[in-house]
Amino acid sequence: MIKNVLFDMGSVLVSFDPVMFTMREELSEEDSRLIHEELFKTIDWMQLDRGVITDSELLSRVKPRFPERLWPVIEKLISRWDEPPVMVEGMYDLVKELSEKGYGLYLLSNAAIRHSEYWPRYPVSEFFGERLFISYQCRILKPDPRFYETAIEKFGLNKDECIFIDDLPLNAEGAVYCGIDALVFKGEKRLRKELREKGIDI
Repeated sequence: MIKNVLFDMGSVLVSFDPVMFTMREELSEEDSRLIHEELFKTIDWMQLDRGVITDSELLSRVKPRFPERLWPVIEKLISRWDEPPVMVEGMYDLVKELSEKGYGLYLLSNAAIRHSEYWPRYPVSEFFGERLFISYQCRILKPDPRFYETAIEKFGLNKDECIFIDDLPLNAEGAVYCGIDALVFKGEKRLRKELREKGIDI
């Protein structure tokens, strides 16, 4: 029986959408494409999430890839992408209901050190307390099996009583590989249906 729901953060609870970020800046299609390819889709961004480089180090690394006119935008997208904070539609209510029904809620996310700064600004954070396992803290990224195994050990959970939710199939499969049931997030309404099918009272 499932007693614990383990959530990814970005694009499951919190909107992390580079397209939305660049649209806010009213950039040209060409500039937006450049930022997606040379900032968000880079090893450097992954190393930020792993916790082995800082925001300022990332900025120094990527600046040469962009024209100087884009440097202020790049700095903002690195250090203030969460302004204003945007939740994934419907997920606050779903998480609230799970909490009220007594399910254990845990956050398992690839995120950089600034996570501790912005996460409390999202209302959904109130339901997780200190039950957070973030990549920068352990310097391991999903879908590395060690990520899931270490999280399970840290919280003293039984794998058979857990389900993990992530928007990326690769990360969801990583949990399955470790013996944890998982779902790929495709919207709040579908998630509700799939959780019910797993026997969860939601």
